[in-house]
Amino acid sequence: MSADERSFVEEARREKLDAVRARGIAPFAYRFERSHTAAEALAAYGDRTDGADGPAVAVAGRLVALRGHGKTTFAHLADPSGRLQLYCKLDVLGEDAYALVGLLDLGDHVGVRGPLFRTRTGEVTVRVEQLELLAKALRPLPLGKAAAKEDGSVEHFSELSDPEQRYRQRYADLAVHPERRETFAKRAAVVRAVRAFLDGRGYLEVETPILQPLYGGASARPFVTRYRALDADFYLRIADELYLKRLIVGGIDRVYEIGKDFRNEGMDRLHNPEFTMLECYQAYADYGDMLALTEALVREVTERVTGGVELHVRGTPLPLGPAWRRAPFLELVAEHGGVDLRQADDPRLRQAIAARGAEPEEGAARGRLIDQLFKVAVESHLVAPTFVVDYPIELSPLAKPKRGDPALAERFELFIGGAELANAFSELNDPDDQRARLTAQTALRAAGDDEAQTLDEDFLRALEYGMPPTGGMGLGIDRLTMLITGERSIRDVVLFPALRPE
Repeated sequence: MSADERSFVEEARREKLDAVRARGIAPFAYRFERSHTAAEALAAYGDRTDGADGPAVAVAGRLVALRGHGKTTFAHLADPSGRLQLYCKLDVLGEDAYALVGLLDLGDHVGVRGPLFRTRTGEVTVRVEQLELLAKALRPLPLGKAAAKEDGSVEHFSELSDPEQRYRQRYADLAVHPERRETFAKRAAVVRAVRAFLDGRGYLEVETPILQPLYGGASARPFVTRYRALDADFYLRIADELYLKRLIVGGIDRVYEIGKDFRNEGMDRLHNPEFTMLECYQAYADYGDMLALTEALVREVTERVTGGVELHVRGTPLPLGPAWRRAPFLELVAEHGGVDLRQADDPRLRQAIAARGAEPEEGAARGRLIDQLFKVAVESHLVAPTFVVDYPIELSPLAKPKRGDPALAERFELFIGGAELANAFSELNDPDDQRARLTAQTALRAAGDDEAQTLDEDFLRALEYGMPPTGGMGLGIDRLTMLITGERSIRDVVLFPALRPE
C-alpha cells in the first residue's frame, strides 16, 4: 500500500514506528521467553487477599486496551488463554522505557516482566518492570467495544461483522473474535475424534494422490491443471474412492483417509469447492455394516467433542439416541414429491420439479432428474437423523444392486438438519458390471453431462484381480463440524473459504 492509500490512523502508526526506530528499539523482535500464559498467571496469583505481591511472571500477547494517565498507564494484554491487566509506571520503568509506552497502539504485540498484584478494584495485574515491543501493528484491528452481559458472556459492538470481510480477512476475524478460534479448535477435535474412532476399530489411515491422471469416484466437474514434466492434463481429485478400493484389493482390509477433495461447482452455505472428506472401506462388509458404523461414529465424535449426545440445528434439539430413522428413497419421493419413481417417466419428473419452483436441468438424463427432485422435494424434511436407503440404480454407478430388487442399489445417505452428511454403498466388485456402468457414464458424458463419471481402466484392472465384498462410506468433515458447532455456513468452519477475487 502506498502512502497515498493509507488512512490518517495508519500514517500515525508509521510515525510511531519511525519514532521507535529512532530510539534504537527494534520494532519487530525475534523471540520472547514466556513463563506463563495470561490464564496461568491469574491461576498463579490465586485468591490471596493479603495485598502482597504474587510471583513474578513473563507474559506476552496483543494489546487490546490502553489507558494512559500521565505517569501511569493501564493496559490489557490478550493471548489465546485470556486477558491480563498491565500496570506501567514511570518511576518503575524509568524514563526511556516509559517513553516506549507512549508509542504503543492497540494491536501491538508486547512482552512484559514483573510481579503480580491485585489492584484496589480487585483485578490481578502485572506491575511491569520490563517491557519489550515484539511487533508493531501498522494497521488497526477492528476491535470495537465489548460489554459484559448478566449471564457472564461478552457482547461486542462496532467490530468486524460483515461476513465476507471476516472470511476474506480471517486473520483479523480470529484476532478480534476469540469465539471463532474455539470453532476451529472444535474442528480439530472432530478430526482427532474421527481418527481415534477408526483407529480403535483396526482401520489403517493412508494418503492417496490428490493430483490424479484420471479423476473418479463421484459425479462432479474437476479442476484441471497441466503437468508440464509429463506434458499431460492432471486433475485435482473429486473423491478418494477408487484409490482406496485399490488398497482393499491389495489386502488392506480396513482403510481410511481424511483429506481434501475438490469439485468445480457452485458455492453456497453447504458447498465450498475445496472441502474435507472422510472415506473408509471395510472388506467383507456391506452397507448395513457401514450404516451401523456411521451411526456409532457420529454419536461418539459428538460426545467426545461436546460432552453430550445432542446436536442443535437452528435452535431445534436433535438427540442422537439409538436406532436412527431408516427411510426408503422411493417412499420419501412418493411422500414429499408426489411421484412413484417406478412408474413416472421423465416428463412427469420435470413437471414435479417445476411444481416446486425449480428449473429442471436442461437435457438431464433420468438419474439427474431423480436427484434434482429429491433435493427440491425431500431434503428439507430430513431434519432428525435419517438414513435414506436403497437408491435407484441410476444414481449409484459404483454400488451393488439391491438383493431381490436390481432396480435399486444398496446405498444409503445420512441426513441431519436437512443436509447430507454421509454416503455409503455395498461396493460393486463385479468388474464386468462395473465396466458396463462406467461405459454408460461415458455415454452420458458424450451426450453433454459434464458431471458423469469417467472410465478408469486401471481401476477395472484392479477389480479383475478380485476385490472382496466391501462396504464403503464417505462423510463430510466440514458438515459434521457445522452440526457440532452450530454454525450455519460451511464458510464458518473453513479457515480460508473460496471467495471471488477482490
